[in-house]
Amino acid sequence: MSITTPEELAALRESGRIVRLMLEAMKAAAHSGVTTRDLDQIGGDLMRAHGAVSGPKLVYKFPGVSCISVNDEVVHGVPSGRKLRNGDLLKLDVTIQKDGFMADAAETILVGGQPLETGLGPRLAACAQRAFQHAMRAAHAGNRVRDIGQAVEHEVTSSGFHVIRDLCGHGIGRTIHEKPSVPNWADPAASDILTEGLVITVEPIIASRSGRTVLGKDGWTVRTADHGLAAHYEHTLVITKDEPMLLTAA
Repeated sequence: MSITTPEELAALRESGRIVRLMLEAMKAAAHSGVTTRDLDQIGGDLMRAHGAVSGPKLVYKFPGVSCISVNDEVVHGVPSGRKLRNGDLLKLDVTIQKDGFMADAAETILVGGQPLETGLGPRLAACAQRAFQHAMRAAHAGNRVRDIGQAVEHEVTSSGFHVIRDLCGHGIGRTIHEKPSVPNWADPAASDILTEGLVITVEPIIASRSGRTVLGKDGWTVRTADHGLAAHYEHTLVITKDEPMLLTAA
């Protein structure tokens, strides 16, 4: 969607605020021995307390409030009784709807709190964040969608990692996935011009090895085909003439 009124912006900001609260609560609880279902419950309790509903459950009947993926799981991991261990690379992906407006964000953290500078998992997670920051320089009115992907791809490949090309960002607002698609590579087909007020997600989704994926037996979880690690970093933002307006940032 594109924002046309101050009321729409205020509603989207509120949805983004709830997403941020959920992510922070889930991150704080992500310790060794905690299950991914425990984290989903924590996020869900907070979501309901703020009068919001789960976007994936509402739109796709996803079997959880949030998508929680670990290690070689890329996206759409189903919360379960799996216990986290120190050193796991944990992806928390939260989308909610409040009063008809949706916001979406994701972060990758290392269970156990190792700094994001050492080890393969931490370096991969840090690269996803850097790629997002580089993309922000291209995410302004007048540029094309592919300029965002080019910025992501350049940072990822120059760091020795791989973009997962079959997953991308997207328009958002009234539902989860709206036009345009926002690839994480310089896709020539991504020629839409970014316009003021456009609401999109930018979300580098990257892998330590080939970047090829497979769908898990549960029909939801996307994994790397070669069992390499994956990282995901995402915000919902509004395009402006200058720097984009982040709706899901702290």
